[in-house]
Amino acid sequence: MERAIIAMSGGVDSSVAALLTKQAGDECIGVTMKLYHNEDVGVERQTACCSLDDVEDARAVCRRLGMRFYVFNFTDCFKETVIGRFVDAYLHGRTPNPCIDCNGYLKFGKLLQRMRELQMDYVVTGHYARVEYEELSGRYLLKKGLDESKDQSYVLYMLTQEQLAHIRLPLGELTKDEVRRIARENDFVNAGKRDSQDICFVPDGDYAKVIEAVTGEISRPGEFVDRTGKVLGQHEGIIHYTIGQRRGLRLAAGERMYVTDISPDDNRVVLGRNEDLFHTGLVAEQVNLIACDSLAEPMRVMAKIRYRHREQPAIAWQAADGGLHVRFDEPQRAVTKGQAVVLYDGDSVVGGGVICGIED
Repeated sequence: MERAIIAMSGGVDSSVAALLTKQAGDECIGVTMKLYHNEDVGVERQTACCSLDDVEDARAVCRRLGMRFYVFNFTDCFKETVIGRFVDAYLHGRTPNPCIDCNGYLKFGKLLQRMRELQMDYVVTGHYARVEYEELSGRYLLKKGLDESKDQSYVLYMLTQEQLAHIRLPLGELTKDEVRRIARENDFVNAGKRDSQDICFVPDGDYAKVIEAVTGEISRPGEFVDRTGKVLGQHEGIIHYTIGQRRGLRLAAGERMYVTDISPDDNRVVLGRNEDLFHTGLVAEQVNLIACDSLAEPMRVMAKIRYRHREQPAIAWQAADGGLHVRFDEPQRAVTKGQAVVLYDGDSVVGGGVICGIED
């Protein structure tokens, strides 16, 4: 018998993951992570991940399964490694994915550390992905979840071999409909609970408000310019914009204009036409590879440049400095600094990194 920590958000996915782990015969404890204080991000009400309702839903499931339940306070780590990095990225003209940082630093960072302290064997989450050990290469592989509509392998590309060796993802072989059916059959209080679509600390989607609350500073207006530098109007502050954005520009123009670049150094937002958003290549930093040690030689892959992006054929390789270069067969729209590019070989994650540059 092994001993497992179940990361429980109060949602149906982590609850069913707990049930399946318990049914496998292992000793389990349920854990909800307290991630932030509302006043840290200017939120007046309790929201996902940290709400009292979510904690009580997780506690109720644990009670039903005969599992001990704990709440771990990771607010300091979350404030520094997730909220802090999120704010810094926007202030530097990038568009981050904080869920990736949360997975890397919290769910599979701090929680694995706590697992070792408690002398447990592995951590379980409700992610829709799979972990398999490949005898030939001696490596753990991260693979897509079988339910393509729910696959979350993209937000797990940062996992190391050490982390992959100590996690279990029981939902990787299931569809969302099957998960809800299992929850209903076991009378879980959250069987019909709606999936959260928001970033937990930005419940209303107003990123700028959170950034201003964290920094204590109001966003500084600047100039909209075209690609030649001609001034077109005034923007509300660079934190309000992301690459490819058209709505909310509040600019009178004779044609549709899109955000094509953000320049924090001179506080300018560059506008252009839709065709100006297409690029063939990119460079990524903070690279993590799972299926291999390096990409010294060019490799044919399928690549995604954001979570909802349909993966596209490309060639990927690493430069001498370790930077990841990706060149697509066809130009891709709105390649965005701060987002992750994730590479696939079939259903296996090769690796990925944070987009830091664009190449044509």
